[in-house]
Parts: sequence; C-alpha cells; structure tokens
Amino acid sequence: MTRDMVLRVVAKLLIPFILLFALYVQFHGDFGPGGGFQAGVILAAAMVFYAIVFGLDNARKVLPDRLVETMVAAGVLLYLGVGVAGPLLGGNFLDYFVLAADPVAGQHRGIFWIELGVAITVCGVMLKVYYLFAGRGPEDD
Repeated sequence: MTRDMVLRVVAKLLIPFILLFALYVQFHGDFGPGGGFQAGVILAAAMVFYAIVFGLDNARKVLPDRLVETMVAAGVLLYLGVGVAGPLLGGNFLDYFVLAADPVAGQHRGIFWIELGVAITVCGVMLKVYYLFAGRGPEDD
C-alpha cells in the first residue's frame, strides 16, 4: 500500500482532520459525549492509518517507540499528579475543587487535566500494542 499514490494523497488530506476531530472530542468532553479515552483512541487511529499507508518504519520515525512508551507513563503520572494535588491542597484524592480559588473553576481544571492524562495514556497504549503486533513478522512465530 505504500506505493498507492491515491491512498497516500487521501491520507495526507484526512490525517489532519482526524487529528482535529480528536482535539474536538478531547475538549468537548466536558459538555457532551467524548473525552480522554475517545480522543486517545482517535489520535492512535490516525497514527495507525499513517503507519498502514506510509509504512511502519515511517510511523516509528514520526512517533518512536521511546516516545510512545513515555506517553504511557506521562499520562498516568499526570492523572496521579492531579489526584495527589487534592490532598496537598487540603482536599481528598481527586478533589478538583481545590485546584482553583473558585470551586467550579477547579472542577473544570481538574477534569481537563485528568482527561488529558487519559488521552495521552490511551493513545500511547494503543500505539504500543499496534507497534508490537505490526512489527511482528512471519519469522517471529
């Protein structure tokens, strides 16, 4: 598939819109369906689409294995950091209202960071699984 010109052009046109849609789902998650998990899967799907069309080696140049593994850890640490911020600021674990002077603003801030951590982790895990399976050739059986 890496030599199919039409598919390559269509992919170059579609991938930015897929990424934009993932951002929409991420930021609209407070107000409707969507959020971190869905946005992470859409981001990973865009990268998988890129890998299918342009080859796994090119995808690994764009998002190397080390970066993908770092995404998994960074998302979990972001989630944990927001959770630990609650007790450090006088609340309970994952109490968002202490993250700002106004409790409602603190709730929004906390949900944003939690959902961002989930999106980063889900995207990283999905890509790592894809890289592991796609990189496995027939000689690896």
